[in-house]
Amino acid sequence: MGEASPPLAGKRVAVVHDWLTGMRGGEWCLDAFCELLPHADLFTLVHVPGRVTKRIESHRIVTSFVQRLPGAGRRHQPYLPLFPRAVERFDLSRYDFVLSSSHCVAKGAIPAPGARHVCYCHTPMRYIWEFYDDYFNNPRTGPITRAVMPRVARALRRWDLRTVPRVHRFVANSSNVAERIERIYGREAEVIHAPVDIGRFRCDLEREDFFLVLSALVPYKRLDLPIRACERLGVPLVVVGRGPERARLEEIAGPKARFAGWVSEEERAGLLGRARALLFPGVEDFGIVPLEAMASGCPVIAYRAGGVLETVVGEEDSKERPPTGLFFDAQDEDSIEEAIRRFHPERFDPRLLRARAALFDRPLFLGRIGELLRREEAILEGNAG
Repeated sequence: MGEASPPLAGKRVAVVHDWLTGMRGGEWCLDAFCELLPHADLFTLVHVPGRVTKRIESHRIVTSFVQRLPGAGRRHQPYLPLFPRAVERFDLSRYDFVLSSSHCVAKGAIPAPGARHVCYCHTPMRYIWEFYDDYFNNPRTGPITRAVMPRVARALRRWDLRTVPRVHRFVANSSNVAERIERIYGREAEVIHAPVDIGRFRCDLEREDFFLVLSALVPYKRLDLPIRACERLGVPLVVVGRGPERARLEEIAGPKARFAGWVSEEERAGLLGRARALLFPGVEDFGIVPLEAMASGCPVIAYRAGGVLETVVGEEDSKERPPTGLFFDAQDEDSIEEAIRRFHPERFDPRLLRARAALFDRPLFLGRIGELLRREEAILEGNAG
């Protein structure tokens, strides 16, 4: 008996993703979508070749007019007010099915009449809803941005709500995001947790004496907290990631902090496999990095909020399940410093951490998304009949 054909194999499929400038959690979800839908065309606002996987790059990629604007490949964020117009100008008129992978504007793509649109939502647009102050109303915000953004944000919120009816079904990457979708959009969402590919990580490496931060260097991640805490404690810290906050964070870092910038996937896995613990101070929609850490046998020290509550088992909450990390309850330096002080790596079994991560492994995600797409295919065929 031959292999089953991929979902929607007989349909014209478009996948819409906000931008392709690097591999983060949303892009690993997209990579899985591309595996399930090898015949799909991919639409995105900005594409920097070489920054995503070969599987993603193998698809026909259509970019928006933002791609041609000055400096968009290096820093597209200043063009945020143009994103709604850009995504609406994608011509999806010949596609039977649209899958949007959205944390910004991808969900606002306009499907053809009679087409089906499913949105895998990483979060409603965080810049204008949950984390507006972190991005645009803080001491580092310039006067022009501070003056302009309230009006821009109001327009983006109106547009974001106006485009909700274009989506036939919402799927959330976590229960945390499903709650946001219901609160902001007034829609229910099926939860299919984002995946971690545990095969990319090892948990048998020798641990070394450093803590690890692995994140985009942007304000809402609150990376100043672990950097200041490690400086006060005098413990080694490696910071992996790039972003506009780097210069400011380097100014407050102690002599034992090392900023590694962007690293390859192999280097990333090696650091996770050797670190004493991952420090995770922000509020995430879901959070793939803690799962990558657990797949590497690396415990997680995290702020008790957001999607991490669905993945990490805190040492204080582990009566029935083996612990995979510990939580701190206030988003400040004293709280994370106290958590580092009470962290004892010998209390965590790397094999059990990896077993916890395996509950979110990529094959499980592929199976659930594949099942969802086949249900959608049946709806399409029923409508056609």
